[in-house]
Amino acid sequence: MLAVIEKVEGGNIARFERLLKHSVEQVWAVLTENDKLEKWMSNLEIEELRKEGTIKFNMNDGTGSSIDMKIRDFQEHSVLEFEWGDGWVRFELSPKTEGCLLVLKESIRTISDHTSKDLAGWHVCLDMLSTLLNGHYMDFPKGEWEKWHEKYIIVVNQ
Repeated sequence: MLAVIEKVEGGNIARFERLLKHSVEQVWAVLTENDKLEKWMSNLEIEELRKEGTIKFNMNDGTGSSIDMKIRDFQEHSVLEFEWGDGWVRFELSPKTEGCLLVLKESIRTISDHTSKDLAGWHVCLDMLSTLLNGHYMDFPKGEWEKWHEKYIIVVNQ
């Protein structure tokens, strides 16, 4: 399912929802344990998992460069929110009868040419996260990203 973009004061919020057939604890582990996190979002690395802690965004370009991002909100097994560019990204988990609901929200101050690329990236990474939870690993699927990017170009230009 495509992200929904809502205009809010100060910008926009993109919202992705995924109903997963896994427990909150299993999904939380994939979000917060570096050995699992790197398999679906290779740029992120948890340094200090706590409110005001740090997540690194590794450039993965061979230079060893990274950006430190502050954890803005943290509630064990429930909420992980961190800085993302001039906005933030927030993961929320809530238990459901047959697993859990994962909601990813991204604050986007200004829609730009890069927005559709970023949203397609999150979309594909969430698919990779789901695949990992199902016991499989996949490399970043560039072809899938391109497909979703075309769809998100339409979404952000509506």
